[in-house]
Amino acid sequence: MSRCLLCQQETNLQLNWRQFLGMEEAAELCDKCQATFQLIEGDRCQICSRPLAELEGVYKKDGSCQDCLRWEQDPRFHGVLAQNISLFIYNEAMKAWVARFKYRGDYVLARSFAANIRRVVQTLDYDEATVIPLSVERLQERGFNQAKALAMEAGVDVTEMLERVHTEKQSKKSRLERINASQVFRLIEKNACQNKKILIFDDIYTTGSTIRQAAKLLREAGAREVSSFTLVRG
Repeated sequence: MSRCLLCQQETNLQLNWRQFLGMEEAAELCDKCQATFQLIEGDRCQICSRPLAELEGVYKKDGSCQDCLRWEQDPRFHGVLAQNISLFIYNEAMKAWVARFKYRGDYVLARSFAANIRRVVQTLDYDEATVIPLSVERLQERGFNQAKALAMEAGVDVTEMLERVHTEKQSKKSRLERINASQVFRLIEKNACQNKKILIFDDIYTTGSTIRQAAKLLREAGAREVSSFTLVRG
């Protein structure tokens, strides 16, 4: 019997024949815990994956949400991010999961959605994957980079192309402060991204500022296209 990574209860699920033969992965979470997370379904913003059903008509246009339309109207960020793919909505269950994984250092939870991540990433067109880096201080505080952990547990090879040069937490800034923030990253190796399609991994997409700053730097360094994968759309 396997145990759920979240509640530690026995899942009471016997391996089916596909799992026994290695054709399908056994779930890391029990049915009860899995049911508390909400996948993004239906129409979503074609740029950031925000569910469009939750928005009134005035806040969306031509398949995009108002936030992404504003980003695209800003000449500094127009076209820097081709698309962000997110899997889950930031509901209460996901907030608790993120707090436990990201802020309380429960690394094993990186396996929670590994199969989901792998299935989606295998369908994406990219040449190299990279991750949003943590500052040295934040890495020491948490013990691991949560974006890299998600990628690694899903079997995605990543090349660390960026390092952080600003240590203030983005979560403490307002949306306007994030948008107007100076560049918080620098390149480790310019040639790693030249003329390639780059996929950036991170745990959560909120305003899109962090992803776009990284994408902008990579595009300026010669990346042909930059997209991103985030587990959660906040």
